[in-house]
Amino acid sequence: MVDIANNLFSTRRGSILVGVGVAVLAAIVLFAYLHQYRNSVNSSAVPASVLVAKNLISKGTPGDIIASGGQYQVASVPKGQLQVGALTDPAALNGRVALADIYPGQQLTAGGFAYAAPGTISTKLSGTDRAINITIDQQHGMNGQIAAGDRVDIFVGLNSQDSGVPVIKLLLSNVLVLRAPLAGATMYTLRVPEAQAAQLAYAADNGKLWFVARPASGAKVQFPGFVTARTLLLGYKAVH
Repeated sequence: MVDIANNLFSTRRGSILVGVGVAVLAAIVLFAYLHQYRNSVNSSAVPASVLVAKNLISKGTPGDIIASGGQYQVASVPKGQLQVGALTDPAALNGRVALADIYPGQQLTAGGFAYAAPGTISTKLSGTDRAINITIDQQHGMNGQIAAGDRVDIFVGLNSQDSGVPVIKLLLSNVLVLRAPLAGATMYTLRVPEAQAAQLAYAADNGKLWFVARPASGAKVQFPGFVTARTLLLGYKAVH
């Protein structure tokens, strides 16, 4: 009987120990889970920067225009609220176009844009911008010295029908060159506002154009006015 009692006691004690061990293990697992959950919650609450639309961005709007035109702003949102593919660098918009309307405050994501074919002109145009081709000889167009991305001033020379006096004037200033002619070619593609596209077309058909290269930065315009033989002779100034 004594042996049986001892065996029962030992068995009960072993069961108690096993139960305590299981409880301790469960407590450890619960603690680890709560710790991981707390870290996850804290991590998702950490603020992150993301690009959001400042105004309505219409479907088809070039990413280059969104970036250069300030149609986005940098917002700080909890990391857990970042959308998949959220953009943080405006440079990522270059060469892309919006696939659908993007509303003010909406996050800009990689999935909301598609890459345009290399050299696509539409990625450089928005609003009243228009692209126009102008053919000009090497001397007047500085062919080989002006490249895509450069900006030029354009002068036009006309024979005035009213006075019969040849006139030269500054027609357009700070015009962006979208494409420059390759070796042996003479045609430029320029970006101008729609109203000025008509003026440029008329000038190209009825006068002589000159492209004048501008400084890469800090350029200033003096607006010389009309230049005729009279103003040219009376307005001589030394160039320093």
